[in-house]
Amino acid sequence: MSFRLFDIKRFAINDGPGIRTTIFMKGCPLHCVWCHNPEGISSQPQMMFTRKKCIGCKSCMGLTDEEAAEVCPTLARQMAGKQWTMDQLMDIIEKERKVMEDSHHGGVTICGGEPLLHHADTLEILRELGKRGFHRCIDTSLYAQQHVVDAVAAECELLLIDIKHMNSDIHLKHTGVPNASILANIRHLAEAHKPFWIRIPLIEGINADENNIEQTASFLASLPTPPQQVNLLPYHDTGKGKHDRLGTVYNPANIAMATPSESTLQRCVSQFAMHGIKAITGG
Repeated sequence: MSFRLFDIKRFAINDGPGIRTTIFMKGCPLHCVWCHNPEGISSQPQMMFTRKKCIGCKSCMGLTDEEAAEVCPTLARQMAGKQWTMDQLMDIIEKERKVMEDSHHGGVTICGGEPLLHHADTLEILRELGKRGFHRCIDTSLYAQQHVVDAVAAECELLLIDIKHMNSDIHLKHTGVPNASILANIRHLAEAHKPFWIRIPLIEGINADENNIEQTASFLASLPTPPQQVNLLPYHDTGKGKHDRLGTVYNPANIAMATPSESTLQRCVSQFAMHGIKAITGG
C-alpha cells in the first residue's frame, strides 16, 4: 500500500502539542481563497517550477514532469505529490521518536490537503502509528460524512479542526463548500467527548469581524464538550509564491484580505474569553 503525500515536515511545533512530524496528504475538497498550501488541493501530482532557480541547462527538454524533476540540477523543477510506502513513511517517523517522546505529548499529525478525503489511507497510517505507540493527531476541515469522522476520530488522540466562517453562504463563497456538515460534525464530536482544538485562519475582510467571532464563540460555548483551546492563526499570503510555482493565480477575484491588527487579535481573544473559551494567537 502506498500514500500520495506532498510534504513531510519534521520538528513541527505548530501542528498540535509537543514536537511533531507532520504528514501532508494531497487532495482537498475545499478551495480556500487564502490557502497557503495550494499544491495540496489537487489529488494529482503537480510540477512546481521556480523560475529564478532555472539555469537554462535544458536537461528537462522532452521529459515528463516526473523525469524533469529527477534530473533538474538546481531543483527548479519539483513534484508536489509522491507515493510513499508505509515502510518509507514509518522509517522517517521513527527517526524522530525520541524527540517526540521527550516533548509534551509530541507525536505525528496528519494534515493536507484534507486527510478525511483519503480516509482509507488515513486510517491505515493512524492504525500503524497506534501500534507503534505514537500520539496521533488529525488536522482537518471536518468536511466529510459522519461515519468517516467517527472512524478517524476513533484512531487518534486529538483533532485540530478548522472553522473558516459561521455564515454558510460566506463559507461557500470563499471555500467552495457550505459549512452545515462541518458544524454538525463538530457538535457530533463534542457530544462524543472527543478531545479537539479549533483553529481559525483569522483574516481581516473575511472572518475577523466582531459579529462572526461572536457567533463562533457562542457556537463553541454551546457544545457539550468545548474545545480545549482555540488557535487564532493570523492571515499571511505565502500561498501566493506557491501559486506562481504551480502556474496558477492566487486570489483571482482580488478579494480584500489582510493580516489582523494587534487590537483585532486582542478583541477576538476577549470575545472568546467572555464565553469561557481560551483563545491564543498562533499555534
